[in-house]
Amino acid sequence: MIRLFVNVDHVATVREARKTIEPSPLKAALLAERAGAQGITIHLREDRRHIQDEDVRVVQKGINTKLNLEMAPTQEMVDLALEIRPYQISLVPEKRQEITTEGGLDVCSQEKELSGLREKMHGKGILFSLFIDPDLAQIDACKRIQADSVEINTGKYTELESPQEIARELERIQKSAARAAEQGLKVFAGHGLNYENVEAIAAIPEIEELNIGHFIVGQAIYEGMENAVTAMIRSIARGRGQQS
Repeated sequence: MIRLFVNVDHVATVREARKTIEPSPLKAALLAERAGAQGITIHLREDRRHIQDEDVRVVQKGINTKLNLEMAPTQEMVDLALEIRPYQISLVPEKRQEITTEGGLDVCSQEKELSGLREKMHGKGILFSLFIDPDLAQIDACKRIQADSVEINTGKYTELESPQEIARELERIQKSAARAAEQGLKVFAGHGLNYENVEAIAAIPEIEELNIGHFIVGQAIYEGMENAVTAMIRSIARGRGQQS
């Protein structure tokens, strides 16, 4: 079964709209865990638009599974990660003006810097993952810097409407996943996934973990966090051929 890490960023988005204490990302994370999530993901952005520094500390201490901390490769974020010591960091590119992460990290152009950062994280027992577009050159660069895993960006796949374009993008993801696994990298995926489009991604045999947040938090408004997580797990299982 593919592991599901639930991203609770947008619980904090609702809270920050009023700058109050509710809803709580930790409470949402605990409900997600209770429904079967194997881990929790949060993204501490440089502009602190949703998750705050204290959320990272509180969630890290309060959850029962594992914390995947998404962050930009900046000194500020590196220092915080080394202090908090999450299970894993996932490096993502970040632009302050973007609404959400718009693409994968360009590993090819910063191999030396990222390799040094990996060494720092491994020195504290933190796993090192890179969020990248489905591109073979980026996969090879991740191998050269000895990343533990790659998270393949499924954003473009989820935005396309033409069946032909969807098929081509899905093939890119499949080839990238196969290349990463051949290189000895663990393969994750995420961005824009919902109950329907997740099935084709879950069917890719090399993928062992999915990070899904916005859709689950949105569905939680209608049906509750536990029900939304349970339904996503069922969709993933159907894609994997483990459930009718």
